[in-house]
Amino acid sequence: MLDFSFQLYSARNFPPLDTVLGRLAALGYKQVEGFGGLYGEADALAASLKKHGLAMPTGHFGLAQLQDTETALKTAETLGIKFLYCPAIPKEERLNQPEAKWVQLGETLARLGEAFRKRGFGFGWHNHDFEFHALDNGRLPMDILLETAPHNEWEMDVAWVVKGGQDPVAWLKKYGSRINAVHVKDIAPAGQNTNEDGWADVGQGTLDWNALQAAIKQHTNARYWVMEHDNPSDVDRFASRSIASVHTWNLVENSK
Repeated sequence: MLDFSFQLYSARNFPPLDTVLGRLAALGYKQVEGFGGLYGEADALAASLKKHGLAMPTGHFGLAQLQDTETALKTAETLGIKFLYCPAIPKEERLNQPEAKWVQLGETLARLGEAFRKRGFGFGWHNHDFEFHALDNGRLPMDILLETAPHNEWEMDVAWVVKGGQDPVAWLKKYGSRINAVHVKDIAPAGQNTNEDGWADVGQGTLDWNALQAAIKQHTNARYWVMEHDNPSDVDRFASRSIASVHTWNLVENSK
């Protein structure tokens, strides 16, 4: 069975969080993924997770949070997080940067990964689309980050790979051994869901998730499959429709 999870960033506009966690548990979610804005009250969050029978094995931490390594470790220990992912860098640092800047970031991530692994935690990068925009010399930042930090893992956000103009299956084949988690999300047809920034509930958009989930299972050992929608207008609709969609994959898997 696959471990389906829910990225709590998708619910940031629908407080209170404790109520959201209860509804997620009722829908059948067993896990959630945290993000940096939630960690200020880690003890209360841990208690809420326990109350609803939910685990948080993975979490996103901003680069500044990660560089305060002891605090990040304490947060991870409090919440039961096993894998920490850096989700992005500030927008102003993404565009028109030379290769040396991406190498520098990769080296920083490599040092952080070493520090977290020494303490028994996994560490990696979570992509958006900007890592797939070619530099002046033709190189892609995603390659640079993975090559410069060869021991770090990758949480592939499949939809952002597509938004970056790339074929996710090609990247699954290239770096599958590094991918231990995936973000499961969907893209609406052009011109639709503009009030939701063009995203869709899983299984309701343009991505062929039947083919993609098969490719992920073939080329990676990804354990964590995290549902995400960057700006849903109705979080209950997104959560319920998405888990209903991915549960059909388990039916296929169990029939083998």
